[in-house]
Amino acid sequence: MSRLKDQYKNEIAAAMQKKFGYKNVMEIPKIDKIVINMGVGEAKDNAKVLENAVKDMETITGQKAVITRAKNAIANFKIREGLGIGCKTTLRGDKMYEFLDRLVNLALPRVRDFRGVNPNAFDGRGNYALGIKEQIIFPEIEYDKVDKIRGMDVIIVTTAKTDEEARELLTLFNMPFEK
Repeated sequence: MSRLKDQYKNEIAAAMQKKFGYKNVMEIPKIDKIVINMGVGEAKDNAKVLENAVKDMETITGQKAVITRAKNAIANFKIREGLGIGCKTTLRGDKMYEFLDRLVNLALPRVRDFRGVNPNAFDGRGNYALGIKEQIIFPEIEYDKVDKIRGMDVIIVTTAKTDEEARELLTLFNMPFEK
């Protein structure tokens, strides 16, 4: 079992129950899933770029990535319907906790001029969205084999009802929010 999952069961759940006064243990917010999305706009011209992005994402997450396709054609962007324009992965269970652990403790501190993540990036329903500008902050990615620096979106979906509950949950998971 992952370190963060143990920490949630032993410490975080009790702290959340004490702070918010939950009467039932099923009310305590937890992390449901983490969705990682990488938009690759250059894939319309070169299919090899999308393959490299998928390979990078699979290396980072340790799970197979799904290619996202254009829903409709946009002539101004030279995109046809069904054209592969990105990739995504949904992490649940132990892989999710392992990824969050690596994100918070290894990857984010490696960002240049890092002062913390935006504490206001919640959606109103307890989910947190985080944009990462370069995939090379993850230790699994070998810098020499990277063809292009790409960013990605990381969405942490929680069962929290409010942003305040979700912020407290992520703070207890050591998410480095800006002061």
